[in-house]
Amino acid sequence: MKSMASTSDKILDVAESLIVAGGYNGFSYADISAAIGIRKASIHHHFPAKAELVAVLVNRYAKQAEAGLQSLRERTASPADQLQFYVDYWRSCIENASQPFCVCAMLASEMQMLPDEVASRVRAHFRNLAAWLTSVLKAGVEQGLFRLDRRPEEQAQMLMASVHGAMLSARGLGDPGLFIAVVGPEVAKLRAITP
Repeated sequence: MKSMASTSDKILDVAESLIVAGGYNGFSYADISAAIGIRKASIHHHFPAKAELVAVLVNRYAKQAEAGLQSLRERTASPADQLQFYVDYWRSCIENASQPFCVCAMLASEMQMLPDEVASRVRAHFRNLAAWLTSVLKAGVEQGLFRLDRRPEEQAQMLMASVHGAMLSARGLGDPGLFIAVVGPEVAKLRAITP
């Protein structure tokens, strides 16, 4: 039973890296088979359909993201620090290429072509991330740490778009430093204290 879980995890890990590299339609079971060295039939044993595989992957990714965001809350009570840790996490991932792109952001770029069971999970991830960012921004305003130009929900959406857009710019131009060059001023604007 342990080897099944291990094979499952390997399949998910390879699928994740392939999605980050080329999206939902940019890989097949043959690619996973070649990367792991198992037959396609073995992959189908664990995940009968590609949509099921990617839905499970998005669930796993969303749970890891949720745990990471919860960890930020436990690490520091300061909303400003939580937001900075979030940005620094992505900066580090992009700079060291450990996770150069958000899986759900990559999948969202193909939303119209995704099977419903995948698309609904991607949307849920973004709703959860937006809710977390909104709560951090609201807490920051209440504590006098942030000044927002818009409602917290709108500002959270703008910040999320900035983070994911900065990922695209860094990737598109092959310059990891662009991520913080784009996102840094957005965070600094939030932290500005009105005289």
